[in-house]
Amino acid sequence: MTTTVLAAAQQNPLIPAVYDIVWSAVCLAIIGFVFWKKVLPTFQKVLADRTEKIEGGIAKAEQAQAQAQQALAEYQAQLADARAEAARIRDDARAEAEKIKEELYAKAQAEAARIIAQGNNQLAAQRAQIVAELRGDLGRMAVDLAGRVVGESLEDEARRRGTVDRFLDELDAVSAPAGK
Repeated sequence: MTTTVLAAAQQNPLIPAVYDIVWSAVCLAIIGFVFWKKVLPTFQKVLADRTEKIEGGIAKAEQAQAQAQQALAEYQAQLADARAEAARIRDDARAEAEKIKEELYAKAQAEAARIIAQGNNQLAAQRAQIVAELRGDLGRMAVDLAGRVVGESLEDEARRRGTVDRFLDELDAVSAPAGK
């Protein structure tokens, strides 16, 4: 056999000897068995752990994204509610301002009417006072003039008063149609 191996070795330098092939196969089988029993399960465990971590991280990321979406939806709902509340408050304030404006206008109108009425009452009182004073002055002047024209004294109070009143009534009667 050695002769055939030697002959074969002499023929092709790339083909190893049979004993090298057998021992290489035995070593390869032992290394393969150890790899299969010890190294391969460790690799599979490490790969399974990494896969689990990655899938867990993806699940956590999806859960965080779902929570963020929910928080965003709640925020947008609260923002919409706040905007609606602000619009309602603004409308209420405008209505209240309009109501206050109308109340102030009504109060101003009432105050103006009261001031006008008070002024008219004062004017009427002053007019009555002036008319009474003018009647008195006019009466005295009329009595003096009448006394001078008639030539007698009209000192008697009752007679003088009656004459003055009659004279003033005639003046009122004459001036009333002209004033209308």
